[in-house]
Amino acid sequence: MRYEELTIEGRNAVMEAFRAGKTVDKVFILDGCQDGPIKSILREAKKGDTIINFVKKERLDQLSETGKHQGVIAYTAAYDYATVEDILQAAKDKEEPPFIIVLDNIEDPHNLGAMIRTANQVGAHGIIIPKRRAVGLTATVAKTSAGAINYTPVAKVTNLATTIEELKEQGLWFVCADMDGEVMYNLDLKGPIGVVIGSEGEGVGRLVKEKCDFVAKIPMLGNIDSLNASVAMGVLSYEIVRQRMGE
Repeated sequence: MRYEELTIEGRNAVMEAFRAGKTVDKVFILDGCQDGPIKSILREAKKGDTIINFVKKERLDQLSETGKHQGVIAYTAAYDYATVEDILQAAKDKEEPPFIIVLDNIEDPHNLGAMIRTANQVGAHGIIIPKRRAVGLTATVAKTSAGAINYTPVAKVTNLATTIEELKEQGLWFVCADMDGEVMYNLDLKGPIGVVIGSEGEGVGRLVKEKCDFVAKIPMLGNIDSLNASVAMGVLSYEIVRQRMGE
C-alpha cells in the first residue's frame, strides 16, 4: 500500500501519524526535551523501530518547512515496508528458489531506486535493507525505481548479520561482492541465494561479510578499481540469472 512521503512537524501531528499506523522512518527531537507529549512520541517511536535523533534547535530550524516544529519533526516512508517472510513467500508463490538482494550501507536514494529496478528485472523476490545508516523508501527512491517499487518488496531489519544467519538456517547461501574474492564466473551461484552489496565507499561491513559463504570478485579491466554499487549489484545478479537459465 502506498502513501505519500511526508515531513510531519509539531507534537500533535507527529503523534497522530503514529496513531494512524504510518511507517515513520525517522524522528528528530529537541535535545533535552522531556515533557509529556515528547515522552509519548518517544514511546511510540520505540515501539515502531523508528530511528530517533536528538538534535539542537538549530538543526530542527534547518529541517523545518513551516517554522512551527515545536521541538519535533518526523519523516514517513513513501511506501510501506514488507517483511522478510513476505519475500520468502513471494519465492514460494512462484515456485522458485529464493533470490534476495541484501544492501549494506546504501545511503544514496538514486542508488537504491536503481537497485530496486534492477532487482525486479533479474527476478529477485525482494530486497533487505538495514534500519540504520541506510536510505529508506523515500519519494526519490520510488521515482528512480521507475515503478518497480510496486512489484519488488523491500524489508527493513535491525541487524543484517542476524537476518543473514536466520536465512542461512532456512537453506539460503550468501555471496557478497568484494575485490578480495574469487572471480564470480568460477563460483556456483545456483539455488537459494542472497546477493550482498555494500556502498562504493565502505563496501560490505565486516560482520556482514563474515556471514557470507562466498566472496565474488567482478572482473574489472579499466583504470579505476570500483563500480557504482547499483551497477555491481546488476552485474553479479545477472551472473546468477545466467547460471539459473543454464540449469
